[in-house]
Amino acid sequence: MHCQTTGSWGSYMPTPRTSVGDPLERIERLASENAVVIFSISSCCMCHAIKRLFCGMGVNPTVYELDEDPRGKDMEKALIRLLGTSPPVPVVFIGGKLVGAMDRVMASHINGTLVPLLKQAGALWL
Repeated sequence: MHCQTTGSWGSYMPTPRTSVGDPLERIERLASENAVVIFSISSCCMCHAIKRLFCGMGVNPTVYELDEDPRGKDMEKALIRLLGTSPPVPVVFIGGKLVGAMDRVMASHINGTLVPLLKQAGALWL
């Protein structure tokens, strides 16, 4: 899916069900497969806001809705360990690197460092 004003967000990717192992390794692998990856929960208002931010910038993020994944709870716990905070979503990776939760993404946007990150990752062309 592409970002649209009708409510669709980026590319929704079902998380592969064949991989077994550490949830953190799975997160790292999924995060490295696309320029912008958001780990989200479909009913989370902050997740909705972060998806709107990226779509409004012309970025087509890959979104993993953890509440729709059978192993999403394990991934949530791994994200809590990774970030050291709860709630664990939204979490954004750009170019395979952890940017962080909503506060870090918004701070990067405000201080002007988000756009260069997106350009470097190939998520923005202009």
